[in-house]
Amino acid sequence: MNRVGNRLAVVPEPDPVEAPGVAKPGGSPGDWQWQLRHSITDRATLESKLTLTESERAGAERSESAGFPLAITPHYFSLVDPHDPGCPIRLQCVPVAAEADRAPGDLVDPLGEEDHEVAPHLVQRYPDRVLLLATDRCAVYCRFCTRSRMVGDGGGAVSLEALAPAFAWLRAHPEVRDVIVSGGDPLAMATPRIARLLAAIREIPSVETIRLATRVPVTLPMRITDELLAALRPHHPIWVMTHFNHPKELCEEARAACVRLADAGFPVMNQTVLLRGINDDADTLAELFRGLIRVRVRPYYLLQMDPVSGTSHLRTPLSRGVELMGQLQGRVTGIAMPKFICDTPGGKGKVPLAPAAIVAERPGVTTLRTFRGELVDYVDPPA
Repeated sequence: MNRVGNRLAVVPEPDPVEAPGVAKPGGSPGDWQWQLRHSITDRATLESKLTLTESERAGAERSESAGFPLAITPHYFSLVDPHDPGCPIRLQCVPVAAEADRAPGDLVDPLGEEDHEVAPHLVQRYPDRVLLLATDRCAVYCRFCTRSRMVGDGGGAVSLEALAPAFAWLRAHPEVRDVIVSGGDPLAMATPRIARLLAAIREIPSVETIRLATRVPVTLPMRITDELLAALRPHHPIWVMTHFNHPKELCEEARAACVRLADAGFPVMNQTVLLRGINDDADTLAELFRGLIRVRVRPYYLLQMDPVSGTSHLRTPLSRGVELMGQLQGRVTGIAMPKFICDTPGGKGKVPLAPAAIVAERPGVTTLRTFRGELVDYVDPPA
């Protein structure tokens, strides 16, 4: 572990007490524990593997002193183009100087999660669902992270004892039927710990579905092992919510991880974050969404990037997402078309956005614009 200002730059590593042999030396790049042990977590290591631009060097130095920590698995780093500072993978994981900038509208906690905390580690922003923050660790610290205020702060996985008030709150509120387990990344925890957590949630009768919010299929695909799937399966229905942002991330290992999840009975949904200079064009998004459905991953949301402090260099105007949805409509099959969503600042909830399809209305007749730009009247039935 390295000291990062007042935080510890740490990557998740399973507890050898929980999983005998897991943290022993050795292993190979195909082993997820090996990947975590060999993650890039400091500027010197990053610079030994990559010729940094001046901006990247400043960003990496800042991450060691006062900024959001750095961690990149060898797998994810293997997708980086070492010769292109504009590489879509590089832009997602390598810090830059612009992270020190603050723009109008930037927020430390853009979704108001701290204001909506109903119990320690438990956030409620909707009547029927909650967010359980089970860990602060991720395999890779994405530079656009909504929770950069808290992830990687050295706390690690939250114990079941510390989560007891959250479980008690859930028992007292049976109207909550859906628990989203996030963090950090819950699948970066040790398998026995994940299994115990899910078992504890399943003991609450009113909880119908569990969602695992994870970027592990993208950043650490070898984590999706037979052992993990066997540990998760008894707690169905579990939905896996993952985060592919660019076609380059759909490498052979990631595709195989998605197929393993689907074959094991886990519905997999994807939430793509719209990122400037990375995926903010229709061709890139179409390729990504088609690639996802080929491995049985349903594009669920295209998310307007949250206004996290220090990320304005990666955000697009809201109008760009609406424009892209118009370009994709009719061009990409319906099962590959996500909703474009803005999660409103302050925790007020998600708002779906789309190009205006209603051109005019008069009694009994609505004029619609098709994806080809044609105007068509729809006539209502007689009253």
